[in-house]
Amino acid sequence: MAYWLFKSEPAAWSWDQQKAAGVAGTEWTGVRNYLARNNMRAMKIGDRGFFYHSNDGKEIVGIVEVARLAHADSTADNPTWECVDIRAVRDMPTPVTLAAVKANPKLAGMALVTSMRLSVQPVTEAEWAEICRMGGLAETA
Repeated sequence: MAYWLFKSEPAAWSWDQQKAAGVAGTEWTGVRNYLARNNMRAMKIGDRGFFYHSNDGKEIVGIVEVARLAHADSTADNPTWECVDIRAVRDMPTPVTLAAVKANPKLAGMALVTSMRLSVQPVTEAEWAEICRMGGLAETA
């Protein structure tokens, strides 16, 4: 299993909206960055990801799961752009703020710190475990 981070401005698409999408999940649309698109192309069904509120909140608030492999983004005019479908798995018991991530030396190399503008990012297994610990998850969700 691989791990990821999905960034969304809560005014555009919030964690509560993601949870309301239910078990079927929803397309992660609107990504118009080649590296972020390529990250989605690398995803497998069942991969897990952090749901991150950007701009307003700046915190990891939940965990999602990839429910459908990369396919054409229904909001794009150009077939170059693809998306995956994700579904909510669980809330992060204690949201993990960007400030807390930046303050943790174990996370200094995390894409959230080094490539802040990238909307879909890889997360290493060690980063995943550390964020889960910080968020109050005994297991690595």
